[in-house]
Amino acid sequence: MPKNNSTFQATSTLSGTTQLLWLTLQGLFFVLGLGIFAALILAPNLGIKAFWNVLIPLAPLLFVLVVGLWRNVCPLAGIALLPHRLGFSQRKRIPLKWQDRLNLANVCLLFLIVPARHLSLNVDGLATALILALLACIAFVGGIFFDAKSLWCSGLCPIHPVEKLYGQKVLFSPPNAHCGACHNCVIPCPDSTPIADLNCSPKTRKLQQLAANLLTGCLPGFIWGWFQVPDCRNSAGWMECVLAYALPWGIMCITLLLFLGLRRVLPRSRWGTLVNVFAAAAVSCYYWFRIPALVGYGVYPQDGLLIDLRHSLPYWMVVAAQLSALAFFSWWLVLRNPSPGVWALRPPFLVKR
Repeated sequence: MPKNNSTFQATSTLSGTTQLLWLTLQGLFFVLGLGIFAALILAPNLGIKAFWNVLIPLAPLLFVLVVGLWRNVCPLAGIALLPHRLGFSQRKRIPLKWQDRLNLANVCLLFLIVPARHLSLNVDGLATALILALLACIAFVGGIFFDAKSLWCSGLCPIHPVEKLYGQKVLFSPPNAHCGACHNCVIPCPDSTPIADLNCSPKTRKLQQLAANLLTGCLPGFIWGWFQVPDCRNSAGWMECVLAYALPWGIMCITLLLFLGLRRVLPRSRWGTLVNVFAAAAVSCYYWFRIPALVGYGVYPQDGLLIDLRHSLPYWMVVAAQLSALAFFSWWLVLRNPSPGVWALRPPFLVKR
């Protein structure tokens, strides 16, 4: 077995052309990320629109259709793996119980960070840049001490649980462009194993079940409640803080109780369908509010605005887009029944553990 400070030793299965393509895409997304980061500081209005009103609205659609694509080109993933590529990672193993704790922590981080958008992040480019810089530092430092994707990509990243929920019926499985060899850094590897619902397996560990239940049951209500809160464009007081968290947290408790109640009365064979219904409800709810907000027809017209089309775009077209999104995600996540897929094809093992 190689020492813990060994670097990638196995040869990638990617052909030269394919490897160059993925390196080019990773480079483009990294430059795009740096550009948005710089704009958040130097041109906040442009940076906020690019990040919160273009990139973030596209993310759920990518997670539903081609989540493996995003995991291959995510700039934070590249930062987290940089110590491995440069050969100075200590490659410490994370015990299974701590991996489970990280999976629960990333769900909690998601529900803590997103309401803060209303308090400052949605309107303050510098605050958004600071949060992104903090997350990049955590990813990089985690890569220095821990093995490959274990701490950030498959552990603490607050986007990872949403990827798991939305990415259960992948469109295609690209090669794993970040890993030239599999280090068995996470067991099971979330990139290269069939996307199975954690709630359906009796072998699932308790903290995994807790994290999966929290995310699946809470997310539809959390998203609905989040869109009922206005952005705070002045200094946020305690009332604004209470409203920003109380409404999404309160509604998510209701949908969580509904999910747990339905799971209790349904046979285990139907739990997978139940999870898919809640996943479709969550992403459909997101686009139900996000589509009109982008063009000025939101609950609060100035919040989440990309371009104001209220004087040129008939409202019925917005409703048609909302209904189309609802129908598509219901079909894709609930009615469509493809064979089990994986986010990315596993590279050869460096060493089996």
